[in-house]
Amino acid sequence: MNNEHRSPVTISDVARAAGVSTASVSSVINGRARVSATTKERILAAINELGYQINPTARMLRAGRTDAIGLVVPELNQPYFGQLATHLADQLGPMGKHLVVQRSGGSREQELAAASFARLRMYDGVIISVVGLDPQELERLGFSTPVVLIGERSGEQRFDHIAMDNQGGAATAVRHLVEHGARRIALLGGDLHGGIDMSTLRTAGYVAELRACGLEVDERLVVPMPMFDRESGHRAVHSLAADGVPFDAVFAMTDVVALGALRALSELGLRVPEDVQVVGFDNITESAYSTPALTSIDPNKPEIARTALSLLMERIDSERAANPGDLRLEPREIVVNTSLVHRESTRA
Repeated sequence: MNNEHRSPVTISDVARAAGVSTASVSSVINGRARVSATTKERILAAINELGYQINPTARMLRAGRTDAIGLVVPELNQPYFGQLATHLADQLGPMGKHLVVQRSGGSREQELAAASFARLRMYDGVIISVVGLDPQELERLGFSTPVVLIGERSGEQRFDHIAMDNQGGAATAVRHLVEHGARRIALLGGDLHGGIDMSTLRTAGYVAELRACGLEVDERLVVPMPMFDRESGHRAVHSLAADGVPFDAVFAMTDVVALGALRALSELGLRVPEDVQVVGFDNITESAYSTPALTSIDPNKPEIARTALSLLMERIDSERAANPGDLRLEPREIVVNTSLVHRESTRA
């Protein structure tokens, strides 16, 4: 048996084969335009011929960075998070950085695991949508990696936090429906029992705007649901109809729920928007292609992504500064405004 092992190919080997300096090889490997096109071709040919491979671990140790940004979200099958991740990846690409997405399932244990991964410096920074974990628990973990929180739950002391205007968006949806003639607006996925999460915040906006419009809050119209999916929206509308609860409009907690509601209304022989008007929340891509096209509250995902990355990169730059204390930043809380996109599911 041949026990000889071939030594790893080094930058020096590539430089000798290409007849250039190691600095020229390093420039090509790191994407710096410091060599001519002819020299670059010669270096790339030598890399391919010799089978040179970059040692990413050694490279990260030397550079003190990974060029990776972590995104921790509850679910990957929710269009909102998929589209948010796309916006982040699109903005990171020109920076020469890449996005790593982790699914937490909304559980405390998985969110802790993702946070621990970030603490091991596998990311230059991490954006976390906290659902199951108390943000104060994050503070006690002793992060050295920059963190930005997105979503409803924020850390009060330490972390930057980006939130959408859930209450304002819900109020806009209700006001739009009332202005277009609705008087009994069903809320699919609502929660009247308090707390700080997406459902309770949007419910608070719904209740406040109904009262501002002089309308009664009928608790029978607030339909809680364990999952914000199409099936739940479909089931909720059929349940309202079966229970004989009159309604002339639907405000769904998410667009996905609204799509299920549209199907149920069609099955019940109710016309949208003539008989029942429908508004969703999230303005996902599919909303423009439903039948009828769905009126929705747009949370401005590009702005959420841009703001989260801007804050995160400021933290990263501060950490790498020669005198980090000179760039010490106080935690910031930023609320991104929502807007209504009027389509065919509400009256003109």
